Amino acid sequence: MTGYSLIIIGLVVFAVIVVIKTARVIPQKEAFVVERLGKYRATLHAGFHILVPFLDKVAYKHTLKEQAIDVPPQTCITKDNIAVEVDGILYMQVLDANKASYGIDNYRFAAIQLAQTTMRSVIGKMELDKTFEERDNINGTIVEAVDKASDPWGVKVTRYEVKNIIPPQSIKDAMERQMKAERDKRAAIAESEGDRQARINRAEGMKKEAIFVSEGEMQKRINEAEGRAQEILKVANAISESLRIVASAINEEGGAEAVNLRIAEQYITEFGNIAKESTSLVIPTDLSDITGFVKTMGSFMDKGKKVS
Repeated sequence: MTGYSLIIIGLVVFAVIVVIKTARVIPQKEAFVVERLGKYRATLHAGFHILVPFLDKVAYKHTLKEQAIDVPPQTCITKDNIAVEVDGILYMQVLDANKASYGIDNYRFAAIQLAQTTMRSVIGKMELDKTFEERDNINGTIVEAVDKASDPWGVKVTRYEVKNIIPPQSIKDAMERQMKAERDKRAAIAESEGDRQARINRAEGMKKEAIFVSEGEMQKRINEAEGRAQEILKVANAISESLRIVASAINEEGGAEAVNLRIAEQYITEFGNIAKESTSLVIPTDLSDITGFVKTMGSFMDKGKKVS
């Protein structure tokens, strides 16, 4: 290989190195910070760019996408002196690559540290029970604090989420016992309420049953009384009708004699019935009393006849 060939090869290698150093293809949602002779020159965004060989260099590369940064667990002391372990996730986005490069050495590390210190401060103002209830307030406070501090860094903090709040095992056991006692209490209250309602329902049922029974008994007695009244009325009407018929018959010719005969027959029939039912019998000394009884009844009918 001649010296000329070596020169050609060296020139080709040099040209390749120059192209590599000067040509840059920047992906979408990324930004490159370019320095010239150690001083900031420009921020390059997505596309193809040519740098000045040996003068320009890419000093920083930043992604403009939203980043999820894991905040490691840390121990925080609550207001009631309980040590809890808390971790979370911080969401942030680079808005100004120049500030993110020169405003702070490492914005990710700084944001994590600020989130942790703010978390300790917020948890220290709350009792343990409140830390589980106030997650939204905790998240909002941390976002506000970190976002305010990161503004000179060209970074925007979008949100923060608490992942876990882990109390000591002894506190977990106590909380479990408290929750079990509360569940037992609610179960006992529910059972007593059910029993009370059942007794009320039974009492209401017995009350309504007694009312229905009394109303039924009252209606039964009313019906029986009305039935007896109707019976008495019908009997009275029948007797009245029969008396009118008898009176009408007496006024007719031979009616009085027929009535006397009927009375005598009834008298003799009843006298015979008495004789059948009794072992001893008192016979009137004067059987003519029968004739006198009949005459007496006949006189009553004669008076009634005259009156009519």
